[in-house]
Amino acid sequence: MNWLLVVAGAVVGAPVRYLTDRAVQARHDSLFPWGTFVVNVVGCLVLGLLTGAVSAGVAGPDLRLLVGAGLCGALTTYSTFSYETLRLTEAGSGLYAALNVVASVSAGLAAAFTGASLAGALWA
Repeated sequence: MNWLLVVAGAVVGAPVRYLTDRAVQARHDSLFPWGTFVVNVVGCLVLGLLTGAVSAGVAGPDLRLLVGAGLCGALTTYSTFSYETLRLTEAGSGLYAALNVVASVSAGLAAAFTGASLAGALWA
């Protein structure tokens, strides 16, 4: 029945991703894919917090499936990130494409480490 936890998390994560992406992108008149950037960084932060909570023993495998695989799996989107980077390159916006790659990877890693550190400080 583990798959039901993943499905339940994804049922929340997918619409949150779509609605957040649309709301953020509507506020920026830019070629840069701000909506995808935001959902991916937020997902990394949540996954970092969850990882820290699991490491500290305050979260178990069920929450890891529900939030980690389900919610974060549906919230974040590597395929859209790749597609939008490709589209920026094809549109002649190589600088935006490079910025998207560097900023997304850097901010995602920073968010994950921040989340894990914050969880460690909260539940140490």
